Amino acid sequence: MTDSPTTASGIDLKQHIRGIPDFPKPGILFYDISTLLRHGPAWKEAMRRLAEMVRPHRPTLLAGIESRGFLVAAPLALELGLGFVMLRKRGKLPGAIIGLNYALEYGTDRIEMQADAVKPGDRVVVLDDLLATGGTLAASIALLRQAGAEVPMAASLIELTFLHGRARLGDTAFESLMAYED
Repeated sequence: MTDSPTTASGIDLKQHIRGIPDFPKPGILFYDISTLLRHGPAWKEAMRRLAEMVRPHRPTLLAGIESRGFLVAAPLALELGLGFVMLRKRGKLPGAIIGLNYALEYGTDRIEMQADAVKPGDRVVVLDDLLATGGTLAASIALLRQAGAEVPMAASLIELTFLHGRARLGDTAFESLMAYED
């Protein structure tokens, strides 16, 4: 995790994250990345830092988790000259799909991708905006591996360390740009 307040650029990325209390329900503090997305220099710096973290893992593709993960993975794929794969909720993709059901705190969910999105041996780095409990990210890694891809790393803009999500990722390396301890 980078999480240094500033770098040579002088940009403190945490200053561009807005906390919204009681969203989507009472007692939850939502970390809103829309303020980061709106600030061109800070967003560019976030992409630069993510590129530095991801590049050493030599990906051949980047995968983004619906929906804010698309906002992270797609521009980073462009920056790195790589393709981009969408990991979506049930029923959102056309054509042949493969999917994986996974447990949530209260119930189950499903993550899907197009059946031809990856091929055996592809090196795929998975990205999302935020790592909380790690359930969706762990399921995404498992789905990509089920399709024959290697998943050397996962990354996010934000990690909520107090929820211990990275523990669910097994042997997959994980890094984030910012961490919140509570």
